[in-house]
Amino acid sequence: MLLLWWISNGPADPDDATWPRRDLLNALRWVESRDRPDDQIPDGDDGLAIGPYQIHRAYWRDAYEQDAALGGSYQDCRRRSYAERVIDAYMRRYAPEAWLLGRGERIARIHNGGPEGHQKRATDDYWRRVRARLPAPLPQRR
Repeated sequence: MLLLWWISNGPADPDDATWPRRDLLNALRWVESRDRPDDQIPDGDDGLAIGPYQIHRAYWRDAYEQDAALGGSYQDCRRRSYAERVIDAYMRRYAPEAWLLGRGERIARIHNGGPEGHQKRATDDYWRRVRARLPAPLPQRR
């Protein structure tokens, strides 16, 4: 009986932990720009990343290819509202299931490391920093 309970209620895979999208975006923004006002955020990565989410031009281009309705230009990524639309399009392209379910680790690591970022050890530390800014995950759906 105890074994049956553990199988159905035991430890969940941490890779499957989920959060509401707003919590994920808030944590990403904190790690990338310390939640500064849009007009006070310095460019990162030697001027190659901009805005509150430190978006690179290639990231924006990929998002735009996914959803041309984004309109605008790369420089619009300096505005939080536009940058969040870019992230939405990018995640719908490269992590649709994770984005839909709110799987924080995959989302954070792809945001930081590109389409295959969730497989790169180089994004482990980034995920730890994002995770530290997140509340307790949502209860697992079984």
